[in-house]
Amino acid sequence: MSIPQQGGGPIERREQLAEYLAAGCKPREAWRIGTEHEKFGYRLADHKPLTYEGPSGVRAMLEGLRDRFGWKPVLEGDNIIGLAKGGANVSLEPGGQLELSGAPLATIHGTCEEVNQHLAEVRSVAQEIGVGFIGLGAAPVWRHDDMSMMPKGRYGIMTRYMPKVGGHGLEMMYRTCTVQVNLDFASEADMVAKMRVALAVQPVATALFAASPFFEGRKSGWKSWRARVWRDLDASRTGMLPFAFEDGFGFERYVEYALDVPMYFVYRDGRYIDATGQSFRDFLDGRLPALPGEKPTLSDWADHLTTIFPEARLKKFIEMRGADGGPWRRLCALPAFWVGLLYDETALGAAWDIAKGWSAEEREALREGAARHGLDAQIAGRSMRDIARELVDIAGHGLTARAQAFVFDADESHFLNALRETVDRGETLADELLRRYDADWGGDLDRIYAEYSY
Repeated sequence: MSIPQQGGGPIERREQLAEYLAAGCKPREAWRIGTEHEKFGYRLADHKPLTYEGPSGVRAMLEGLRDRFGWKPVLEGDNIIGLAKGGANVSLEPGGQLELSGAPLATIHGTCEEVNQHLAEVRSVAQEIGVGFIGLGAAPVWRHDDMSMMPKGRYGIMTRYMPKVGGHGLEMMYRTCTVQVNLDFASEADMVAKMRVALAVQPVATALFAASPFFEGRKSGWKSWRARVWRDLDASRTGMLPFAFEDGFGFERYVEYALDVPMYFVYRDGRYIDATGQSFRDFLDGRLPALPGEKPTLSDWADHLTTIFPEARLKKFIEMRGADGGPWRRLCALPAFWVGLLYDETALGAAWDIAKGWSAEEREALREGAARHGLDAQIAGRSMRDIARELVDIAGHGLTARAQAFVFDADESHFLNALRETVDRGETLADELLRRYDADWGGDLDRIYAEYSY
């Protein structure tokens, strides 16, 4: 989850809302790659989730990274709730999941090096305080009562509100992890083309990265329980955004959608003010019940945009949000997949050719099928596995066309190898975990920590 945004001063004209998004337009040479990934921390002694305090707690983890590796602390009151260095941030999810929000980097070589450095730093501190970290889409064993809420004001507000609007909001907050990539656009037309491909193809990424077949100590019946959770969280702020495929979609249409999403909070003077269920439209008119007579700033608008969770999210860049967290190779494969598809015009067109004939109903069915069946899902008479193979090949051509060499690498396409292996075997990480649970572990899910942690 995001830290408070710094979007700008007072909103004096409604047009500023769309202008804020349009300010993200960049020439191709300025396009960057921002990779984010979350991971579960646990105590090595008993595999229990981390609390905030204590010698093996989240605070100790953050303080260790601060002291040893030069990260600047981000505070909320007296609590350290994040870190910042060189354009990157380390932040906390509600249940103590640790997230790296990477710096905007020019190549996947750079973002993968950043991921590897971060995991090395985390492992160094974690081993000393008796902690391990694992990358999966959902916590395989823990129950909600096992989790501790991190001391961030927005999480208290969300925890109270989520059960009012969906059945799985607290599961998402406390017991899921994702990996995502943030990519740029050149113009409104380029944003539209990329958003449409990102939304339509997102279920393919969900299937390729499915890594959460267990929940609360048993098989969930879904290849991605994390993706299942997102289907019943809060319909007003999640989903596949059918309007993005309609004529006239652009920055202004996304603004209209965002204005219709109920608010969570307003951030003022270092604290979060509960505005759950209230309207940003009323805020624009000075009629927000939480702050009567006060009008919003662009920082408030930027904060509000972080509380919207569609499968692809528009801010001053586009966030691809459909993948489960996973092992380190897949943390590099996710940006490779999307950069290959979206940062090369030929690849972008080829990806759209695959998806452009799908109806809104078919896209939604594919979203459910990906979560439930992974690569065994079907759409329009085609298997998910065949579609995934074609898209991974297209992404490979897109990365080769970028020709971003590094040391002995001719380009970035080798970062797709983990996905090529997945498609060739027809086995996602979820399938592998299920197979090992049945055949190798004898139903002992506790084995997952030793064998799949970073």
